[in-house]
Amino acid sequence: MAYFIQTLIDALSLGSLYALAALGIGLLFGILRLINFAHGDYVTIGAYSLIVPSMAATATVFVGGWHALPLIMAVCMIVVAAALLSDRLVFRFLRTAPPTTLMVASFALGYLIQNIVLAIYGSRPKSIGLWPELSQFITIGDIRLPILQLVVICSTIALLVALTTFLYRTRYGMQMRAASDDFTMARYLGVRADFVIGLAFVISGLLAAAVSLLLVTQTGVLSANMGLGVVLYAFIATVIGGMGSLTGSVLGGLVVGVTSSFLQAYLPADARPFRDAFLFGIVVLLLVVRPSGLVRVKGIEERV
Repeated sequence: MAYFIQTLIDALSLGSLYALAALGIGLLFGILRLINFAHGDYVTIGAYSLIVPSMAATATVFVGGWHALPLIMAVCMIVVAAALLSDRLVFRFLRTAPPTTLMVASFALGYLIQNIVLAIYGSRPKSIGLWPELSQFITIGDIRLPILQLVVICSTIALLVALTTFLYRTRYGMQMRAASDDFTMARYLGVRADFVIGLAFVISGLLAAAVSLLLVTQTGVLSANMGLGVVLYAFIATVIGGMGSLTGSVLGGLVVGVTSSFLQAYLPADARPFRDAFLFGIVVLLLVVRPSGLVRVKGIEERV
């Protein structure tokens, strides 16, 4: 029982990371029909913003001298600035382009960001000490609950509640939901397109910053492609959850994370190296049963 509970906590923690990343991708897709593969590179920018280039020569970096709140705010501002800059310099000129063009542009942007990071910080992965006190455990009987995993889960819940409140209780949130359902009609009704799109990039950047902080705290490693794995699983989560559905993005992220963790925990030892094969097999079966995803979006189905 203790092993199952610990596995469940790990699964929810991993699923929470995927849910946050999938939410950032799903938000932009709902409004722009943009599958932003550069979202993973926003995560990388947030992680590398924790250190200055002068620290890049060292293999191990300890982040000290900053309290948690100013550090979080600084990382969020940097990632949001990067997201807004990418919209201003790239996606703003592709407003009327087909989704395939937008996707290719996001690939190119992500590759550019990776190489900028490599040019500034080098290619060698670096160990980083961020909030090491979170690596401790809470012991309840035979169960050892990692504080870090609990923080990840609670942070995800808090961010989801805040985003839900914003989308459903504020005027700007309602404008974003209207634009997600029917962007053309929303513009006819007075919704300012550039403002709504910019706001979507801001929220996407904030979610990427949250993922970067949680990911660095969990792994303790910086690398130029650290966001690629997260965005790959987040994209899969967005697809199986339902393209264009924010609820589906969260649900898909939890499904992918929980399934991956339980496969790692309960597959036979000889089969564990093939965990991803089992995971993607389950994804294929799920899409065969429900091609439109777990949560169906009427506007997307009409376009298809």
